[in-house]
Amino acid sequence: MSKHKFQTEVNQLLHLIIHSLYSHKEIFLRELISNASDALDRFKYLTLTDEAFKKLSFDPRIDIYFDEKKGKTLTISDTGIGMNENELEENLGTIARSGTRGFVEKLSGDERKDSGLIGQFGVGFYSSFMVASKVEVVSRKAGEDVAYKWTSDGKGEYEISPAEREAQGTTVTLYLNKEGEEYANRWQIETIIKKYSNHIPFPIFLHYEDIRYEGEGDNKKEVKEPTLKQINAASALWKRPKSDLKDEDYTEFYKSISHDMEEPLLRIHTHAEGKLDYTTLFFVPGKAPFDLFRADYLPGVKLYVKRVFITDDEKELMPVYLRFIRGIIDSEDLPLNVSREILQQNRILEKIKSTSVKKILEELGKLQKADREKYNTFYREFGIPVKEGLYQDMENRDKILDLVMYKSTTVEGYTTLAEYKDRMKPDQDAMYYITGAKEQNIRNSPLLEMYRNRDIEVLIMDDEIDDIVITAVPTFKDTPLKSVNRSDAAESLKTDADKQKEKDIEPVIAKIKEALGDLVKDVKASTRLSDSPSCIVADEKDPTVQMQHLLKAMGQKNMPDFKPILEINPEHEIIRKLSGSEDAAVINDVSYLLLEQALLIEGVELKSPSEFVKRLNRVMGKGL
Repeated sequence: MSKHKFQTEVNQLLHLIIHSLYSHKEIFLRELISNASDALDRFKYLTLTDEAFKKLSFDPRIDIYFDEKKGKTLTISDTGIGMNENELEENLGTIARSGTRGFVEKLSGDERKDSGLIGQFGVGFYSSFMVASKVEVVSRKAGEDVAYKWTSDGKGEYEISPAEREAQGTTVTLYLNKEGEEYANRWQIETIIKKYSNHIPFPIFLHYEDIRYEGEGDNKKEVKEPTLKQINAASALWKRPKSDLKDEDYTEFYKSISHDMEEPLLRIHTHAEGKLDYTTLFFVPGKAPFDLFRADYLPGVKLYVKRVFITDDEKELMPVYLRFIRGIIDSEDLPLNVSREILQQNRILEKIKSTSVKKILEELGKLQKADREKYNTFYREFGIPVKEGLYQDMENRDKILDLVMYKSTTVEGYTTLAEYKDRMKPDQDAMYYITGAKEQNIRNSPLLEMYRNRDIEVLIMDDEIDDIVITAVPTFKDTPLKSVNRSDAAESLKTDADKQKEKDIEPVIAKIKEALGDLVKDVKASTRLSDSPSCIVADEKDPTVQMQHLLKAMGQKNMPDFKPILEINPEHEIIRKLSGSEDAAVINDVSYLLLEQALLIEGVELKSPSEFVKRLNRVMGKGL
């Protein structure tokens, strides 16, 4: 026997699960049955594809036993792949790979009552400790002779010791606490399994004592008979006709494969026959998974071949930007022994994937038109990955462009590009947008002054990814998209009066250029400013401030210093007074301040805040 300590984070996790998640404690049984089903899936696959396992007997089943007497217990046993000593320690003693830290942080905050987090972070087994004072797991790995027992009370330590088991598989025994005693009951168990696990494709048998009576009158006596009853349908739900399925069937299937307590936002069930024969059942979750923006995100789509589970660890099944999709693909045409390397190059799977992506985008488009409020809910959770598709998926870019939405200077909430285009003024020849870090800062940007005065709508793009993504979209339905952060955006809006003003202040532009030198790429008269004295824009071919920030955050090294174009307002009092000044010191200080305040407004960190303060103090002193 060997004793082990849980990781510190696992201890925190167990404490929070035990003390914070009682509102949905019945899900422990769903989680344990799902684990058993996965173990059977994996063993079935090996018996069909691996010579070392083909000779092994495969009798797939899940058996449930309970003891209603003192010291109540509940036992879930399967004939699946099983685990050896190392796998018991890796799978049950540590859950770092399941995002434990993020889970603990979430549960420690405002959402600690949200038991749906159990599924989001892949820690379903640990929900057993909501109802059990002790958990024993006896497992024997298929193809091996020795079994091992894992035991823990969930309070800091676990033990692993040799054990006995007749065949491969895993048996989990829960020693129920006061909160769990109600589950040592036939009717409770049947109700929970029919609610959550009816679709599990392997038979689930409940063992109990059936009571009957023999004799009559004084000779009548109670007889208890051991009874075995299959309590689930044991069919692949996705292969059943849609007309036979109810909303609750789909919902419980989704909850089982996703380990999510919430209902899905959207489902897409497709049966395809013809050159390719396959079935897909996809779900869009109601909330984004915790690892949505992690490079090591867990894929959400399972691959089956002829209803035989193949893999749930293959990121090739969905493009990266649709990584939030949960569901299954079941092909009748792929070989059972298809390898990961073959999957990545398989034409059949690529065709299924391509068609599935188009179907998902099409259904999202229908949702956008049919139920905008529901689509807005989807977009708040998954808008950023959808935008990633604009530069990842050239084939479907037009469909994705119809799905993306942005905030605007003229309408409440989100608007689509098509809706913006419909609102364009008759003489407007471009669609305008502004990028930045925070919505409120963007709305107050001096870059918007001219557009606001001329009643021209500007799309507000405040996600970090926007600056990179939107550069891949030069036009929308033949209309150019122009960034007001760039110098060329206002060129087409210049009037003859604007051009004359530019000419009139050439002398002061020359003074500012001389004072700032290489700190700026150019100094120009602005047509976009009405209230502010200055603003900065990027040259047409240079990265904007926001793009530079993002590239640095992504690890881009040796980035050149950002050299903006400084635009000044010919009509502003500061610029007019600067035009008449011959004081070199004042010209120098004001030139720097015009640049520095414009940089600050756009969220650029000043290289020398102390010098900025000194200049500001000198100018204020002279103004008093």
